[in-house]
Amino acid sequence: MATIHVDVVSAEESIFSGEAKFVALPGENGELGILPHHTPLITRIKPGAVRIQRADTDQEEFVFVAGGILEVQPHGVTVLADTAIRGKDLDEAKANEAKALAEEALKNAQSDLDLAKAQSELAVLAAQIAAMRKLRGMKH
Repeated sequence: MATIHVDVVSAEESIFSGEAKFVALPGENGELGILPHHTPLITRIKPGAVRIQRADTDQEEFVFVAGGILEVQPHGVTVLADTAIRGKDLDEAKANEAKALAEEALKNAQSDLDLAKAQSELAVLAAQIAAMRKLRGMKH
């Protein structure tokens, strides 16, 4: 069985490193699926879920990324995430609270910079909440 080595890292830590059969993630122009021996590729990724079908357990590993860069080589995938959170560490209540704060900041924006920052935070939080709901749906 062919596998591909996958590394998901953020500025703070290594989130996942291991062998996988398949990786799916939110590419800049839509969902990407990466299999072993994929054509080399470098692209930006959007906020959303990285799903890794592990080779060792046949289980799926789930990581939320707030955007970043994807590099694919024939025998390896590297996800360099702006922020990455393991699926098991996601907290929907905290994300909803942060989303409400970002929505309030959006209403009270005093400058274009404030507006852009609030819109960016809101987009990331909305993607995080959607990813959590998708993960919950996959577990049932």
